Order: sequence, then structure tokens, then C-alpha cells
Amino acid sequence: MGLLMSSNSPPVIKVERVTKCYKTYRKPIHRLWQSFAPHKKYAQEFWALKGIDLTVHKGETVGIVGKNGSGKSTLLQIIAGILQPTAGQFETHGRISALLELGAGFNPEFTGMENARLNASIMGLTREEFHQKLPDIVDFCGLGDFLHRPVKTYSSGMFVRLAFAVAINMNPDILIVDEALAVGDVRFQRKCFRRLDQLKEQGVSILFVTHSTDSVIKYCDRAIMLDEGELKMTGSPKDVVQAYLEMMFESDAEVQEPVVIDPDNYSVDFDPRTDNCPNHPTYNSNEHRWGDGRAKICHYEVLQNGVPSNGIVKRGDRLLIRMSVLFEQDINDLIYGITVKTDDGNAIYGTNSRLVGNVPTVQKAGDLVHIQFELSLHLLSGNYFISLGVAQDHMAKDNIAVDRRYDMVHVNVRETEDAFGIAALDGKIELLEDGE
Repeated sequence: MGLLMSSNSPPVIKVERVTKCYKTYRKPIHRLWQSFAPHKKYAQEFWALKGIDLTVHKGETVGIVGKNGSGKSTLLQIIAGILQPTAGQFETHGRISALLELGAGFNPEFTGMENARLNASIMGLTREEFHQKLPDIVDFCGLGDFLHRPVKTYSSGMFVRLAFAVAINMNPDILIVDEALAVGDVRFQRKCFRRLDQLKEQGVSILFVTHSTDSVIKYCDRAIMLDEGELKMTGSPKDVVQAYLEMMFESDAEVQEPVVIDPDNYSVDFDPRTDNCPNHPTYNSNEHRWGDGRAKICHYEVLQNGVPSNGIVKRGDRLLIRMSVLFEQDINDLIYGITVKTDDGNAIYGTNSRLVGNVPTVQKAGDLVHIQFELSLHLLSGNYFISLGVAQDHMAKDNIAVDRRYDMVHVNVRETEDAFGIAALDGKIELLEDGE
């Protein structure tokens, strides 16, 4: 956990009604004409930011999500002092260290060492302070002899290693990270996130832009969502990520009249026209449901080692989760999916029929289908939530939500505590005698 943050303490970042407009001219001469005739419009305007308000306190980690072109990078560049807003104002308190687009702030002709020294100087570090930090920079980036080679010879991963090592060792009060950690190997990313945790414990405020929604949920105290230059939402990481996913996978399908359903056509002991899911003992009333409604998950059941489950399970149990889906309209390219999450929203397992490819992908209006998922619960003690969903494959959006019921099923794994973490890998410890 980071330092306790108080809304009464002075903010380290305060952004008020910040707007940024970019002007483009079809011809260079139009820029000159504009200066002589300011009341005429020779330029096309693009509003990257529209009246953004944001406050960040000491020790707070804020995640920023949004589609490409939503204004995330522009906002960070304004806070970092690289860009000036068209309107509005902002203030920051403390030293800012920014890790923005790949290679920003580096001279490709300089060596890695020379670029590190130059960045330290720009940040206000003395020569003595830089040499004190140098062993940590060298150790963290792990570039070895490449530090003495021009950075124009670096791969993208090497760029990130150097840039991150420099940024975190500049004694920042505010650290800005813009998607840079998406580049590079997984082991180095994990190393970076461990260091971010340490900086947070030291009271450093972190602004974090990423498309990795799991990282936002795991590492951030708060999140905001931008869309087309506007601040659409601010709140808990889980709620903001949920809204972001809905926006990304929303449907463009036209609403049609639902088909008239006759329950006598189905040999089941429930009415498919109603939502029977709340009747199950594992149902979570705080589920989040969304989709265009062209099909509806109307019933589910959970079998634990072959018998109905009340949600209290054991490590290694075999779960069969069956969901019934009633189709209101004809749909092709269907996907049925399942996700298992921890109680704080981190996905630990997921699969779908698109990956497995073993169920029909076309259904007609009025069809009632039953889909079964099988899971082996190799999980340690804790509360877990299972999401079920129906989607439609889509070339541009990846998939469109038809009926997604996030965190609908709650199970509690109860087991003797002989390990920690999430996965039950059934590890053993033994002392080997000489010669074994």
C-alpha cells in the first residue's frame, strides 16, 4: 500500500479547464494570411483536449485510459511542461520526471551515457548527484557496454531500459509514464512495476497511461477515462476500466423488435423469457451486465464434482458451469466466453469459443442454446468471481458485446493455508540426501 493520501493536502498536480487546439493549414501561405487577418479562418482546427479538470495528490497513482486519439498523451505533455494549453491553466509542485513516447528527449548521435548525463542536467541534478545515481542507472538498465554506444543503434526495448532507468533515478516527486512499458521483455516490465511500487511507497505521485486494463486495476488508486478530448469518467480503477471496455466493445447494431417467445417450445424447467440467474446460490447481485441485448443469458448452474454447488469449493475441484442463452435476433460469428477474476478485479484465467473453436457460431431468433464450461480450480484460498458472456466477432472492434455478465458467479475457495498467492501449483519441499 502507498502512503495515505488526504484530499485536504495540497495537490501536486492541478489541471483546470485545460483545452488544447491544433491548427493545420492546407498551404504554408495560409499561415501568413492568418496573421494579417486573424478574424478569418484559414486553418482547420482539431481540439485534442476540451476543458479537462484533474487533481492528483502526493503518493497517488492515477491511471489514464482511452481510445487512440482521445487526448491522453497531449494531457501528459502539458502536465510535463512540453506543450502549452490553448486555454485553461495547470500547476505542478515538485520535480517531474517523464517517460513519454519512445526516444523522446534522446539525441540519437549521443551514447546512452551521454544522454543519461544530459537528461540529469535538464532535470537539475548536479554532476556530483548524477555520479551518485549512475551506479543505480547502470544496474537497472542492464545495458552493459551498449551504454557507450550511440542510442541510434538501440532497439526499442533498449531505449525503454535506458529511459526508465534514468527517469526513476532523478529523485522525482511526480513520475509520468506514457505507454512506454508496453515495449520490452516481460521480465523487465515486471522489474519496472516493482520499482513503481517502491516509488509510490516513498510518496511519489504517478500518472500512468496504458492500454493494459489489468495494470490499471492492479497498480492504480484511481483512474480517469478520456474520449475525443473530453473527461468522460473518474473513479475507482475497476469502474473506469469497466466503462472503458463497454465503450470499446459497444454495438452499432440497430435495435429490432424482439421475437415472440413461446416457453412451451423448450423442454427446460425455467422460463427463458425471464432472468433466472439471481435464483442460483452463487449469484453475485453486484454483477455488471452490459451488451446490445440481441441474445440474453437467462439461466446458469454450477456443478461441483458433478453435484450442484453452493459456491463453497475446494482447491482442485472440477466445476462445470452451464449457461443458457436465448436469442432475440439472428446472430452469426458468435463467441461464448468465461473469465475468472480475483476479488480485486485481476483476471487470472479466461477462454472463449473463438479460441477453442468447438461450438456453432450461428443461431436464429428464438433459439435457446446451452453452453458448458469446465474448469479445474487449481486455486488457493480466497474469493473469486466468474464472468460469462456472449459476443459477436467483429473485424474492426475485435468483438461486440451481446450480453456480458461480469462477476456474476461468486465462489469461495476454502483450503488449508500451505502456500500464498493465487495459483495452486502443489509445490513440495524436501531435503535431499547426498547423492540423490
